[in-house]
Amino acid sequence: MQPPVFLADREALSCDEALSSDVVVLSGAEGRHAATVRRLRPGERADVTDGAGLVAECVVAGSADGGLRLTVLARREVPFPDPAITVVQAIPKGDRGELAVEEMTEVGVDRIVPWAAARSVPVWQGARGQRSLARWRLTAPARVAQLIGKAACAIVLEPAAATALGRLSLPESGDLLVVVGPEGGITSEEGEAFRAAGAIACRLGPTVLRTSTAGTVAAAILLTSSGRWS
Repeated sequence: MQPPVFLADREALSCDEALSSDVVVLSGAEGRHAATVRRLRPGERADVTDGAGLVAECVVAGSADGGLRLTVLARREVPFPDPAITVVQAIPKGDRGELAVEEMTEVGVDRIVPWAAARSVPVWQGARGQRSLARWRLTAPARVAQLIGKAACAIVLEPAAATALGRLSLPESGDLLVVVGPEGGITSEEGEAFRAAGAIACRLGPTVLRTSTAGTVAAAILLTSSGRWS
């Protein structure tokens, strides 16, 4: 089994410790999760990443201020996946946004771009918008960038599309980008704009999916079709 992986927030690391140190104190939300939810104990393995490719392979040395003190055994650089997968996700209502990001992160989506679609129910404005965006960024540590125009293959999910996503021929390299619309669907203007930019309209399957689920399903199909899941 792979050891659990935690994101190191340099601002949350005690003193001047960073992943280059021999001992790392994992604190903040990640430290609390490791100590109180995962209940990791001395001698157990845990990896820590900076979210940019550096991974410190560690073993738990003991508790430390609501978190854990970890001894670094080794370090390695993880190359950025190729092809990479970006999901442009219409902002769901309620807590489904965080659920969507958690699930997409778990399956292996590399970038998630929140999108305020015309038919999105919530609108991220003011203080509430800042809090919502902060939660998304906490859940999805990968770097978020607007890469629609640079994608090697851009896809917009449309239930009535003639092409099935699982049958689409994919490029061997570059960014695979998927646009997931809101519960009410994308507008005709949005669809035309995406297609004009080079996006291919694809359907997922015969069942009806929530917007918070569609991105995860689409990512799983792309991970399989591209050979990243093999």
